[in-house]
Amino acid sequence: MGHNTKYIFVTGGVVSSLGKGLASAVIGALLEARGLKVTIQKLDPYINVDPGTMSPFQHGEVFVTDDGAETDLDLGHYERFTTARMGRNNNFTTGKIYNSVITKERRGEYLGGTVQVIPHITDEIKRSILLVGDDVDVALIEIGGTIGDIESLPFLEAIRQLRADLGKENVLYVHLTLVPYIAAAGELKTKPTQQNVKELRSIGIQPNILICRSDREIPKELKKKISLFCNVDDDAVITARDVDCIYELPQVYHEEGLDEKIIKYLQIWTRAPRLENWEEFTHRFKNPKKRITIAIVGKYVDLTESYKSLNEALYHAGVPNNCGVDLDFVDSETVDDANAASLLGHADGILIPGGFGSRGTEGKVAAARYARENKVPYFGICLGMQIAVIEYARHVAGMDDANSAEFDAKTGHPVIYLMTEWVNERTGEMEKRDVNSEKGGTLRLGAYPCTLAEGTHARDAYGTEAISERHRHRYEFNNEFKKALTDKGLILSGTSPNGELVEIVEVPDHPWFVGCQFHPEFKSRPMEPHPLFVDFIRASLKNAKK
Repeated sequence: MGHNTKYIFVTGGVVSSLGKGLASAVIGALLEARGLKVTIQKLDPYINVDPGTMSPFQHGEVFVTDDGAETDLDLGHYERFTTARMGRNNNFTTGKIYNSVITKERRGEYLGGTVQVIPHITDEIKRSILLVGDDVDVALIEIGGTIGDIESLPFLEAIRQLRADLGKENVLYVHLTLVPYIAAAGELKTKPTQQNVKELRSIGIQPNILICRSDREIPKELKKKISLFCNVDDDAVITARDVDCIYELPQVYHEEGLDEKIIKYLQIWTRAPRLENWEEFTHRFKNPKKRITIAIVGKYVDLTESYKSLNEALYHAGVPNNCGVDLDFVDSETVDDANAASLLGHADGILIPGGFGSRGTEGKVAAARYARENKVPYFGICLGMQIAVIEYARHVAGMDDANSAEFDAKTGHPVIYLMTEWVNERTGEMEKRDVNSEKGGTLRLGAYPCTLAEGTHARDAYGTEAISERHRHRYEFNNEFKKALTDKGLILSGTSPNGELVEIVEVPDHPWFVGCQFHPEFKSRPMEPHPLFVDFIRASLKNAKK
């Protein structure tokens, strides 16, 4: 534990999806605005070792850190709202904790003792929490799930014990709850919150601050009632009303006095918060000069959580272009060459995001073809880049059956294939991929360096030659077809420094057609929008004017 690091534990009750991740991120933003150094950790009660093998339908997107950890999407919120950078120690699951304890037990580290939830599992959880406490003033720890879930009990027991271990002046409990409006009765109801806090107190945790989610302001007398029944100070009941734009939340929480309350409790002396940059961003975000439409052609169309970082990156990029970005999700399974114009003709720009599996890929190829032939700005990310290569190979380079080996193992032109070994530019060592191993961890993950070619859209956007971006994919551009494709005009605008891995492709004679093998959305921030997204939005805006 660092120099008297303070710990804030964020729990949630009544229902899931209340926005604990966002609340934790916003508290982080407020403390940073006061000059404090923060970090945030997510503890997930599910048994998967990491979210990497989970369907985006179940759990939203998988966020990737620089060090190659596949993590919960809340870590994306933490990085967007604070300057803290996440790594593999910022996300622990029940599976990861048990895995570690069982490994120790097999090695004989418990000296023949009976291994139990308390103290062994809880001690492992406490150890994991303290890992992130070094060199920061405040560590925010978010506990996934809802109070009352069987699976989160060991985590709650661990954070209960930590108050005694660390001293009560160093630990603060923030509980997020729901105050629903019952239309038939015409009133807000506090009973779910009372019951939930009672449950939390029965396991030994008394929350210090309650953040109450509601679709309207909670009147003073109701706040008083909540504070009385839940045993918290009057001014520690915070309304978290719904907002149009999540980037308003730092101001909203500050106006409710949340950051003031936190630093009083934890006895931290700080400067007054500086929130001007948040205010300016939200003002520009909410008052764009014009609006454009971006068609996102994917297969998770009904769930915005599946593309969380992507959607936010597009919104961020609108602000420096003074334009609002409307997203139109088009189901790739419905698109073909015949109807592409009617489904995509209204869009100012077309984006194909990452994805796995062959479902809906032909529709994506049709969308890429439509964008290329009709000079519509196109941005292909990960699978979206591979689709662009397949489309170009088929319709420009004359390889009619060109495909990815992922979708068609028998294709005569596997322009995208499973690379089984390469030199890892980070370590300088040869990396071999065991193609027959478990699904988890066989991907190229995390940050890799990339060199940009001069006179390309990519180089213009970044304004520099050397970049580093985060990856999450299994298949690569097949260098056997490099010559055949570049002879037909395909531009390889970004490669690994040793030239082995193709990272960015572009199409010639086109206003803006770029595909990248990495996931730039993971590094976009509201005040630092990602250069490729800013450039893509700029090109789409130009297209709209036409």
